[in-house]
Amino acid sequence: MDHIKPLPQYLVQRFQGWKATTYMENRAWYRRLAQDGQHPRAMVISCCDSRVHVTSIFGADQGEFFIHRNIANLVPPYEPDGDHHGTSAAVEYAVTALHVAHIVVIGHSNCGGVKGCHDMCSGAAPELEEKSSFVGRWMDILRPGYGDLDDGADIDDRLRALEKAAVMISLRNLMSFPFVAAAVEDDRLTLHGLWTDTGEGGLEQYDAAERDFVPV
Repeated sequence: MDHIKPLPQYLVQRFQGWKATTYMENRAWYRRLAQDGQHPRAMVISCCDSRVHVTSIFGADQGEFFIHRNIANLVPPYEPDGDHHGTSAAVEYAVTALHVAHIVVIGHSNCGGVKGCHDMCSGAAPELEEKSSFVGRWMDILRPGYGDLDDGADIDDRLRALEKAAVMISLRNLMSFPFVAAAVEDDRLTLHGLWTDTGEGGLEQYDAAERDFVPV
């Protein structure tokens, strides 16, 4: 394991600053979380993109959200095939063990994963079509959304539409999980679709009556 190196010094210094200030000022709260376990009210599925900070957007405290992040905030369909399924495992744990009341899928502007899917489907990124591409095979989940895009729209509008399609495809796929569908039908769980503009600080939510995303 000689390839494992010490933490970069700037991160060490940030940790030490956090421990001396935020932690010490809230030590009782952190210890209570550790002893009592987590009881989040919501699961949030967001992108790995470092610009998306869901706890900041909602002013959430530690222990409030059960957060799962992946490329382009995608949820695959229910596939109990015995393979490794990190996102599906997180959904299962949130619903069946933590009994969250809400699952929020949040997409965002300028998503690199979504752009990769657009490039792949349009033939501009043949490397993502390779069977060995983890990103490409993951973005296959979003491929149906590419087929619904307006051919006459400009690239920015197409990408934004595909970013929102990623949210909707994930919400549809969530309902393919039997334990999610059962919880929704029993009014124990609600699903929510959001899209955030990281540059402008905007937030939109999917409105079923409007069949579109509307400002929050």
